[in-house]
Amino acid sequence: MNKLAVRAKTLGGEHVAHAHDHHQLILATCGQTELAVEGHGDRITGGRGCLIPCTRDHDYRGDGRNRTLVLDIPVAGLEGLREADALSRLFERPRFFGVPPRLRQLADSLMLQLEQCPGLHNEIAALMLRAIYLHLQDEPLVAVDGVGLAGRSCDRLDLPRLEAWVDRHLADEIRVEQLASLCALSVGHFHARFREMTGVTPQAYVQQRRLRHARTLVCHSDLSLGQVASLVGFRDQGSFSRSYRRHFGTPPSADR
Repeated sequence: MNKLAVRAKTLGGEHVAHAHDHHQLILATCGQTELAVEGHGDRITGGRGCLIPCTRDHDYRGDGRNRTLVLDIPVAGLEGLREADALSRLFERPRFFGVPPRLRQLADSLMLQLEQCPGLHNEIAALMLRAIYLHLQDEPLVAVDGVGLAGRSCDRLDLPRLEAWVDRHLADEIRVEQLASLCALSVGHFHARFREMTGVTPQAYVQQRRLRHARTLVCHSDLSLGQVASLVGFRDQGSFSRSYRRHFGTPPSADR
């Protein structure tokens, strides 16, 4: 399989467990299905979908009344799509996600088009995948391997997406309250979870990201040190140079 493929199915009450060599996107327009990926699961409904990376063991059991959209995405099939690298990052780990009304309406419409024009399944699949990607840019950054079939929660953070958000806002003030809100956690809980996963505090992590980007600009651009300092969120060149020297052991002027 080297093309995207989408199909509408009704998942029955029998228990199915397997893995496959392609990614999957699972959505429902009605009914529900219990789905678990490597022991962590949730319920697929009109308001809840799932991304399953290739080779991950997963199992499911439908209610026999669902209407489920299954999108098969071969790893090689992503290469020809726009923003292929970003789309591939959707499948770095299993993920359940909320489906807002506008996205559910799109799924309903695409399912109807699929039934009327089955020959367009690759184009319909690409459109749906792109819509999911755009939607998830704005969703809280909590990883999906978070809820077991019994409903037990686990709040591991989606660090790649959190890192991407920080990198987009390096020139701005970044507060721990903002990061905690993005992850739908209290400040205290987020701080503890983050330090447990990374070994550093959120503030230290943001500072590291600022300085790593600064070093790239110092070594590979013609921007002045003052401009670099501003672009990565330092209030003046002096504080930037001091932080740079403490972190890298050399001043930015020497690296340049």
